[in-house]
Amino acid sequence: MNKTIDYARCAQSILIEKSRSFDFIAPLLLRIYLAPIFILAGWKKLSDLESTAYYFDQFLGLPLPEVMAFLAGSTEFFGGIAILIGFATRWFSLPLMFTMIVAAMTAHWGNGWHALPETTLTVPWEWRVDLIESAVQRKEVAMNILREHGNINWLTESGNFTVLKNGIEFAATYFIMLFGLFYLGAGKVSIDHFIKKHFTN
Repeated sequence: MNKTIDYARCAQSILIEKSRSFDFIAPLLLRIYLAPIFILAGWKKLSDLESTAYYFDQFLGLPLPEVMAFLAGSTEFFGGIAILIGFATRWFSLPLMFTMIVAAMTAHWGNGWHALPETTLTVPWEWRVDLIESAVQRKEVAMNILREHGNINWLTESGNFTVLKNGIEFAATYFIMLFGLFYLGAGKVSIDHFIKKHFTN
């Protein structure tokens, strides 16, 4: 029994030591995944500030909607670029996390957790099950109309129809990923790493 434990410890030690050579992959993948999402979202806001401000004002009820639209767009656009190249990653993670909190609380909270109306809940903390039931009902009505009056095979050829529930799921997921970057840093394949290496030397 003791030999088995010793072998397991030895194997774990070797695995950890070997895997440290590739510890840059996790933060790199997080950055590559997150950056385009924020860059595109920020650019969309900045390229049409008037519409963004109108949405922030009329639908979200945010104060100073023009200022908030500019700040949110700038944070996402420039923060996304910074995360992509790995520059001041921990610093840019903070305002981006704050942006995700604001988005979750103002635009998505009332819709519960799930972004889509999952009939089988993927998390136990969904608080708007009523929206799931009504979305499924409306989807079925829409599908019946399409079956009767449309070419349903052609319409669903590239994917099934759904009703967007628009809960906080994506905002919360991005927040958690940014939280990971805040503690992990950008990794070895980044400007941050080269700056640190230069000043350490």
